[in-house]
Amino acid sequence: MGDVLFSAAAGFGATMALIVAIGAQNAFVLRQGIRREAVLVVVLICIFSDAILVSLGVGGVGAIVGASPEALTVVALVGGAFLLCYGALAARRAFKPAALETGGPETGGSLRRIVLTTLALTWLNPHVYLDTLLLLGAIAAGHGGGRWAFGVGSVLASVIWFLVLGFGARLLSGFFRKPSSWRVLDGLVAATMIALGVTLVATA
Repeated sequence: MGDVLFSAAAGFGATMALIVAIGAQNAFVLRQGIRREAVLVVVLICIFSDAILVSLGVGGVGAIVGASPEALTVVALVGGAFLLCYGALAARRAFKPAALETGGPETGGSLRRIVLTTLALTWLNPHVYLDTLLLLGAIAAGHGGGRWAFGVGSVLASVIWFLVLGFGARLLSGFFRKPSSWRVLDGLVAATMIALGVTLVATA
């Protein structure tokens, strides 16, 4: 039971560290929340998309490792290197923080356009595949039989983040517009990613 909880907590922490980075998807969700336009639809699309991608990452990488144990070393090294680079970029952002801009093209109140925009920002973003299929999949593979608990923790982080971002937007918009707030968040992201990267490389 303890190992399952540890894996779930690891999935939650790793995903939360990845998901809070400034990006077009977060900006769009926050903007829709501030405008109160189709917030539930946008949030649900983001959550279910993440759940699908995380499941593919955890199951796909896990299957590869199960079929070829030597692949775990390769996956761990690649994932560890990616984490270290990601952590370095987050540290760089922490020293030069930027505010999250919530302005942008209007959706015109069209539900169809809002849905298509949300899907595009999620599925046409190459970083989402690196984060979920490779990175989270690599970390999950290191948890062996607990990789699905890792996946559950990962999806839970996504659920909480997008619910808070979408429905708490009016309260959070001021916070996210302050560069100093992103300095703190990116500092935490950098520390988490570097720690995870070192762990992956060390255990490869």
